[in-house]
Amino acid sequence: MSHDKIEKNINLMSILIVVVISIGGLIEIIPLMASSAATEPYEGIKPYPALQLAGRDIYIREGCYGCHSQQIRPFRSETERYGPYSVAGEFVYDRPFQFGSKRTGPDLARVGKRYSDEWHRLHLMQPKELVPDSNMPAYPWLAYATVDGELVARKMRALRVLGDPYSDDDIAAAADVVSGKTELDALVAYLQNLGTVRSAR
Repeated sequence: MSHDKIEKNINLMSILIVVVISIGGLIEIIPLMASSAATEPYEGIKPYPALQLAGRDIYIREGCYGCHSQQIRPFRSETERYGPYSVAGEFVYDRPFQFGSKRTGPDLARVGKRYSDEWHRLHLMQPKELVPDSNMPAYPWLAYATVDGELVARKMRALRVLGDPYSDDDIAAAADVVSGKTELDALVAYLQNLGTVRSAR
């Protein structure tokens, strides 16, 4: 088949482009899906407990990922600033992943335990109090909104269907664990967990 025939027939060319892109995509994706490094949890990584799971949902809902990636690249400039580079096994239970290339604010992959709970609370309520040049918005409503325990339990049940090893006891206790907790409590719990399993420098 000559190039002239393909280039003059837009339908044929479109079909061949789709075929080539599909084959290329499969060649990249299938080995990754079969790799235990990408599908098995890194040592010590467990599914998020109820309060942290609620906090992660709030993090996504409020669009925090738009300014803060959670992916440290394997470059000296990044590992010296943020800690060990990210590996796939750390994110086995993250749906969706919080990777990204846009960093208006710092990467948060290893922010857990770097600051106190109180620091995070104040930073979320009044960012400029702690970082005067910050352009991060304040999130005062998080201190008043409470976490919906039944919603967290339903999410845990759904994640178990996808393969997260939540037990019946984990799910049954979820509503009690988050009872009376604010969305601010949940978000701080989530942030304080980020990168703590693999944070040694």
